[in-house]
Amino acid sequence: MLVRLISLAGVAALAALVVPNLATSFLTQADNKAPAPDAVSRPAATAKYATGRSVVLDADGRGHFFGTFRINGRTERGLVDTGASAIAINLSTARRLGISPSGLSFTARVSTANGEVEAAPTTLNRIEIGGISVRDVRALVLPDKALSGTLIGMTFLNRLSSFRVEDGALHLVR
Repeated sequence: MLVRLISLAGVAALAALVVPNLATSFLTQADNKAPAPDAVSRPAATAKYATGRSVVLDADGRGHFFGTFRINGRTERGLVDTGASAIAINLSTARRLGISPSGLSFTARVSTANGEVEAAPTTLNRIEIGGISVRDVRALVLPDKALSGTLIGMTFLNRLSSFRVEDGALHLVR
C-alpha cells in the first residue's frame, strides 16, 4: 500500500510540475475578474444538466471545466483536470473538509512550478457532484502556497464509468 501511494505521488509530481500555477491562476482569475465576453453566454462552474448518475459541465470562456462538488459533506469548487493524476487540495481546504493536519504525514515529494514540496497522501470519504457519488477517493494535500484551489484529478475520474469532452462540455457518468 505504501509503495502504491509513493508511486501515485511520483506520478502526481510530474503533473504537479505544470498544474499548480495553472490552476491557481484560473481559480484566482475566475473569482476576481469579470468573465470574458465569450463566457457571458455560457455560465462557468455550473452543471448544464444532471440526471441520475450523469453530469454535464460546460466549459468556461477559457475552455476549463469547473464544478461545485461536495467533498466530505462540504461544498467545494474544483477544476476538473484530466492531466492531474490525483485530487489535489491545499492544507486550508483539508481543514475545512474535516481532515486534521496532525493526522497527515507529509512524506511524498512532488515537483510543482514553485519548486519541490512535500505532500501528504489522504483519503476523502466521499465526493459528489449531481447524482454522482464516489467513496474513499485518494488525494494529496499540499501546502497552501503550492496550490490555491482544488484540482479534481484522475483518482476521481477513474472511478466513473466514463468521462468525455463533447461540444464544449464535459460529460461525467457513474
